[in-house]
Parts: sequence; structure tokens; C-alpha cells
Amino acid sequence: MGARASGRRRSDSWAWAPWGGALAANLVRAGFEVVAYDAAGPARTPLGARWAPSPAEVAQAAGTVVLSLPDGGVCQEVVRDLADARDRQVTHVVDTSTVGLTAARVLSAMGLAYVDAPVSGGVAGARRRTLMVMYAGADADCAHVKPVLAGLSDRRRRVGDRPGQAQALKLANNFLTATALAATSEAVAFGRAAGLDPAVMVEVLNASSGRSGASTDKFPGEVLTGRYASGFSNTLMAKDVRLYLAEVERLSGSRAVGAVTDSVWEAFTAAEPGADFTRIYPFVAGD
Repeated sequence: MGARASGRRRSDSWAWAPWGGALAANLVRAGFEVVAYDAAGPARTPLGARWAPSPAEVAQAAGTVVLSLPDGGVCQEVVRDLADARDRQVTHVVDTSTVGLTAARVLSAMGLAYVDAPVSGGVAGARRRTLMVMYAGADADCAHVKPVLAGLSDRRRRVGDRPGQAQALKLANNFLTATALAATSEAVAFGRAAGLDPAVMVEVLNASSGRSGASTDKFPGEVLTGRYASGFSNTLMAKDVRLYLAEVERLSGSRAVGAVTDSVWEAFTAAEPGADFTRIYPFVAGD
């Protein structure tokens, strides 16, 4: 998204993944003049933002560009367009995408000041401003974009001074999320087969040592209600687990649990491509 600052604030800019529109709306409410681009067209442009038909036009209007994109390859294409734009105003990029350590380091060398700032908390968290923004970058770059980060969410934590470090934390977080959700789904399916009420199981698990984000959030909000509408797809989760494993292998780390988690998510994605990631419960339960 692009936001061109109104009065006291300089511009910011946007292209988005599922929660990008909510983050763009947060910037509008924070007083930024937002110039928005989305490859899907102008329909998701939030009220109060101005649509731009290309990344190059965002680069001409915005000093800081916020990215929310599906993967590192797309991010590189967009950042290249921004850096190469004629008469560009953009100097800084805040990347809320999950792209991995390697891609973040490539992006940081493409001619614009780059702050690695992936987010966790989903669409609902973006709307409530409870999304966690974990960010890393050089001191001067982080200081420059601090007002933009504050506009995105009320929860922010700098985790390092080099792009890629926030990506490492985000991949670790998503690996744990993927593992906990798959494991909790198998456990609840087992209990149901033994005659237990899944709602009772979740209640007891949340008062016991098996408690996790899957049992406290995803099961009560999405699985037990049958909503399956968290706003995050199995395709994106499988991509994040693959990224995690690739970086673990590059760093010669342990991947025993990761390999099992990866196999579950790859099978789920192959069976139901693009499904909400919380639908892993009926997948593993065989419903």
C-alpha cells in the first residue's frame, strides 16, 4: 500500500496479503494519506485511501512503502518496480510479508532502505490492532519508519538489527502454530472417536498442560463453531513451513518434528488447495 502523508506525516504505501486491507485502513485512521495498490484491483482499497494503478505510481507518491504480499518472489518483483520507478519518492520499505531470511537479505540489497517486519495475529488481529509486528533493521531505518509501524498496530517489538532476523522469528512462530494446530486436531479427533465431547475436551485442555494457541483460539473460534474462516489459507501455511525447513537446513538445525509437520500440511494442501488453514481438523479427522 502506499500512503502519502497528510500534513505531519510522510507517505506510506501498500500491496497486500489477506490482512493488508485492514493494515491500510489502520494507517488511514492513524492520519496517513494512503495511496494503495493491489494486483486484484481497486475493490479492496479502504475508505479514505487513494487507488494507484501500479507500484511505480505508488513509488512516485509515497516516501515509505508497506508490503503485504504472499511470498518473497512477488516482493522482489514489487521492490524492483519501486526502485526503478521514474521520479520515485520512495526511500523506505516496510515488509510485513513472510518471505524467509534469505529473501529478506536479497530485498535489503535492492536499493531501498528495508525493514523486515512480518506480522502475526491474522485478519481479526489487524482489525483490532492487536497484530504483533516483529521487526528488524538498521537503527536509522527503524527510527525512520517508527511512526508507520505505530500506525499498523499497537503491538510491536524490534527483534534485531539485520533484515532477516524478524523473518526467523516469524517462521519459528508459524512452525509452532502449524504443529500445534495439526497435533491438537489429531488429539481432538482421537478423543471424539473415544466418545468425548470436543467442546469438553477443549475446555479441559485449556486448563491443562496441552494448552496452546490452537486450543485457546483456533478451536473455540473456528473449529467448534464450524466457521473455518480465519482468513489464512492452508496454502500460505504450507509455504511458511517449507520456508522454515529450508532455513533450518541451511543453518544445519534439527528438522525431525518439522519434517512431520511439513508432510501433514503438504497432504492437506494437496487435498484441499486454498482452504482455510483451520480446516485441517476435519482433514485429519476424516470428516
